[in-house]
Amino acid sequence: MVTTLIVIFVVGYILIASEHVLGINKATFALIMCGLLWAVYACAGHDPNLSGDLVEALGDTCEIVVFLIGAMTIVELIDRYGGFHILVEKLHANNKRKLLWILAIVAFFLSSILDNMTTTIIMVMMLRRMLSDQKERWTFACVIVLAANAGGAWSPIGDITTIMLWMKNYVSSVDLIVNLIVPSLVSVIVPTAIATYMIPATPMEELNETDSRKGYVLSEHHRNLSILILICGVASLLFVPVFKAFTHLPPYMGILLSLGVLWLLTELIVRHYQLDGKMEGRISQVVRHIDMSTILFFLGILMAVAAIGQAGLLEELAGWLNTQFHNVYLISGIIGVLSSIVDNVPLVAACMDMYPAATDAMIAASADPAYTSLFVADGLFWHLLTFCAGVGGSMLIIGSAAGVVAMGIEKIPFMWYAKRITWLAFVGYLAGMVTIWAETLVLGL
Repeated sequence: MVTTLIVIFVVGYILIASEHVLGINKATFALIMCGLLWAVYACAGHDPNLSGDLVEALGDTCEIVVFLIGAMTIVELIDRYGGFHILVEKLHANNKRKLLWILAIVAFFLSSILDNMTTTIIMVMMLRRMLSDQKERWTFACVIVLAANAGGAWSPIGDITTIMLWMKNYVSSVDLIVNLIVPSLVSVIVPTAIATYMIPATPMEELNETDSRKGYVLSEHHRNLSILILICGVASLLFVPVFKAFTHLPPYMGILLSLGVLWLLTELIVRHYQLDGKMEGRISQVVRHIDMSTILFFLGILMAVAAIGQAGLLEELAGWLNTQFHNVYLISGIIGVLSSIVDNVPLVAACMDMYPAATDAMIAASADPAYTSLFVADGLFWHLLTFCAGVGGSMLIIGSAAGVVAMGIEKIPFMWYAKRITWLAFVGYLAGMVTIWAETLVLGL
């Protein structure tokens, strides 16, 4: 069974990577791979609670998918009312290279408050209003993905894996920020500096009144509506982590509440200003423009990874790494590389199972106390794991939620990213790890 699962997984990924060569949407292969993996696992007959496990895996996946649908709808609504055009007007850059730095820094810090997926959706939608050349936008969008993933790694609410570790008390908020903000920033600065040479140092393009990149722009009389929907839309996204902190409910509940409030608001606006026929200003109309192929791809790939995890392969991998390498830098580094292939959530979950936070009693009873002490709460291993799992996903475009949504919005080819961006992400990844090593060695953090 194990061999069959691995073969299906590898072949599925190859077909997903060959989307533009084959001319077949990647969601096709993700869904087929998902179905085959679960079918093989079911036929093996080793799990007496298969139905329950499948429902649990689907529930975990749908939490992310529902959140994605809600966030994409809100962002599309902002764009429909011309909100991103308002932002573009306020964002000043003398040339495209300066714009690249501005977008990277904004994405880095914004994703520490929002999640990296929502940040990427907002930033890439803004980008579409600024640049007309698609391949040029691809480079900008990829740098945004790198920055968003790195920004989520140093904040306790910036990424689902940091939330997992924070909620289970493997890391604390202050220590996480102090130890990882500089390495995370380095992992963005290095690839962005290199990427500037991929962008021509030309002035920014001017938007004219007939430019399709402006999107729908309300009349001057109703310009305040654009500002209102922009403020309410961004506030509704920022509300989600606050809602989670107060209620301890999952993020998708917060996004659904935000979506419902915006739905009511836009219904009243459309009715009052009689916007029907002039624009599709209702959420019931906006939702038709959501890219469902991206949603289905995300569903398929996460459920496929869940099947691999359910079969116990991720736990076996964690145990093998511990036996073979016995070094926290190597173990975390390899896990980070794997997180660009396999979703980082089950990888981090497997590590939490394999390496429980060490206690004083565990250290005293260990044959290697110095090594075991690295696994205490807020120890070096957990900070390394947080950084590597978050930043490592940038090495392939399908290795993170941010990469998947950027791929869906801008139609970035898998192989284009692999040839031009993967090595940049890897250089930034190594630079960040070296920074953590230097902090530990010199500053004793």
